[in-house]
Amino acid sequence: MSLESQLLERGNQACELCLGGNNLSVYSVPPAEQTTADNAILVCSTCLDQIEKREQIQADHWKVLGETMWSENAPVQVVAWRMLNRFRNEGWAADNLDILYLDDTLLEWAKKTGDHEQDGTVSFHQDSNGTRLYEGDTVVLIKTLDVKGSSISAKLGTVVKNIRLVPDNIEQIEGKVEGQTIVILTKYLRKG
Repeated sequence: MSLESQLLERGNQACELCLGGNNLSVYSVPPAEQTTADNAILVCSTCLDQIEKREQIQADHWKVLGETMWSENAPVQVVAWRMLNRFRNEGWAADNLDILYLDDTLLEWAKKTGDHEQDGTVSFHQDSNGTRLYEGDTVVLIKTLDVKGSSISAKLGTVVKNIRLVPDNIEQIEGKVEGQTIVILTKYLRKG
């Protein structure tokens, strides 16, 4: 029996965290060297995007953790604990964290990512208007910019196609202007 089949059977054909049934996939709970039923869960696409911080977390989606955190499966308990910690400043999550018991081994596993030390907000690359930017977007400069170390001046209104997001700095993107790749601050552009 495949891992996905095992998890589908274990989770009654639903997401093991929110009990939803759309776009289910296997999520290997970090840190895991090999994915097995002992360290993986079946999650919907909404849960996965929010767990992996590709989308902002939505409290209403996660309130069902008060029910699913009681799963007999360790990886479900670990992810429930991590997600509840992202909402620890909200009463419902704090109440659930107070009553959720993880033995020392599971608590150590849950803390390994350090996710519990951060709040639940996720920061994304945004243009000057607050519109989210994605890899490959086209943007327009809203200010004339002098490019350091070059004689290039990127003029107001210049269209920059197929941008790349700087992974460790949400205030910067990379794009080509006059054939040269430059770093541009997001506050000087708008989505095209």
